[in-house]
Amino acid sequence: MRAIFLTIGFVASVVVSSFAAVAVSSPTSGISVQSPVHFVASSTTTCSKGVAAIGIYSSPSVLAYVVQGTKLDTNLDLAPGTYQAIVQSWDNCGGADKTPITLTVTNSKVQVSSPVDNATVAGPVHFVASSTTSCTSGVSAMGIYSGPNKLAYQTPGPALDTNLTLAAGTYSAVVQSWDNCGGAATRPIAFTVTSSAQAGVNVSSPVANATVSSPVHYVASAATTCAKGVSAIGIYANNQLVTSVLGATLDTNLVLNAGKQNTVVQSWDNCGGTAKTSVPLTVSGGSSKAFLALQNNPNWNSYGELAPAYEICTNCSPQVTWGTKQGTTSPSLSGSAMATSIGGTVPYSDALWNNHLIGDFSSQGLPDAHQALSSTLHNFTYDVHFFGANLEVAQSLEFDINQFVGGRSYIWGHECRVMGGHVWAVWDNPNNHWVSTGIPCNPVSNGWNHLVIQVQRTSDNQLLYQTITLNEVTSTLNWYNPSTATNWNGITVNYQLDGNYKQQPYTVYLDNLNFSYF
Repeated sequence: MRAIFLTIGFVASVVVSSFAAVAVSSPTSGISVQSPVHFVASSTTTCSKGVAAIGIYSSPSVLAYVVQGTKLDTNLDLAPGTYQAIVQSWDNCGGADKTPITLTVTNSKVQVSSPVDNATVAGPVHFVASSTTSCTSGVSAMGIYSGPNKLAYQTPGPALDTNLTLAAGTYSAVVQSWDNCGGAATRPIAFTVTSSAQAGVNVSSPVANATVSSPVHYVASAATTCAKGVSAIGIYANNQLVTSVLGATLDTNLVLNAGKQNTVVQSWDNCGGTAKTSVPLTVSGGSSKAFLALQNNPNWNSYGELAPAYEICTNCSPQVTWGTKQGTTSPSLSGSAMATSIGGTVPYSDALWNNHLIGDFSSQGLPDAHQALSSTLHNFTYDVHFFGANLEVAQSLEFDINQFVGGRSYIWGHECRVMGGHVWAVWDNPNNHWVSTGIPCNPVSNGWNHLVIQVQRTSDNQLLYQTITLNEVTSTLNWYNPSTATNWNGITVNYQLDGNYKQQPYTVYLDNLNFSYF
């Protein structure tokens, strides 16, 4: 137990028999943010009388906010600059503790002209907003959260103008912008919706029975008479759910194979109801193709990787343990997710899942023995949703695309270092190690995360790391890396869970796992 010493006058020091502890979940220390800054923190104490209060010092001796109780969740207006902030709690036994937070506030703002704060409106709700930033690379995107962790709409650029279908009720929404320097700005907006649009699914793009090219741009919204609102909206292609998002709106590009496609856009509400609109299409011939819903493919291989050598093992229990369960209905977006888990006794050990798509051991019936197909393919997209109840115990989450063609090996490794610093790292092929990108990686626990990775094999045999998009925020790498020699043939996707310093067990669910290539 730590002891806290309080000096009374100049005579003595008194040892207080309790101490408080402060956990800050937002903001992350070292981050660059825009004002207002969202602070979320909680405190515990060994004092039997409990925590008295918790507050924020924006700088030493400047108490900017305080609230009674064990938790705080507030937006604090701060001028641009660098802050050595402190979140501190006090208990009812005289104990106290603090957590320092270093942050930089940049001069970025979100302006919302519609709806007016505290307005009462009829649905759909017309949102008009814009954003500015001191980032020299400008604003990357803007979005609307209709509720906590419910991104209902997102669009590239520094402005948005859209109609959002929302069920009747009172909302504490947030309009947010992201800039190209890693910063973000928010503007909370409260309003009441008196009535919603007619229940059903409205698809504005593509038009039913149209001939389109792949990828196909889908734009849709859903409304419901359920007072609890729309839960999710998704797209079926040939009776298989291939993508879905939480909330009442959808705006996505979907790779579809050439030919007749019987697609359906469907919504689910929070009262158990559904609605759907059929959108039959003819997809014109093109080079882009896709493997859809790979989380349901039965041909995943799984292995352990025992620290510190990380040699692959198929049976190394109890040092490292792992499990796979397909067809999981909850949690799931599609109704059929793949549960993956890791545990064991040796710290920092890993669990690896691998699927051979094209070439040797193909799970798709494409052995491509003479590399006639693989040699023509240069562009790849790994698109997946993932969920974990407590992702913060993961050392890292890894998502890889691998191509072995023409005697060269291309391993596009992407590692979201969660306990390892909340940053993306990528694999350096010739030097056989990870390189930090400096791009933040902050997946949400107890909520679905959407990850899209885009890479390219260049004409001069290099790997090009293009973009990483997490929860609709895109970061551009454009980082080149040399290929290496190999005797392998094919294209594979990997997925890996990394154990932490305690090898704490955890489970991650994969859903809507699609892989496109051309």
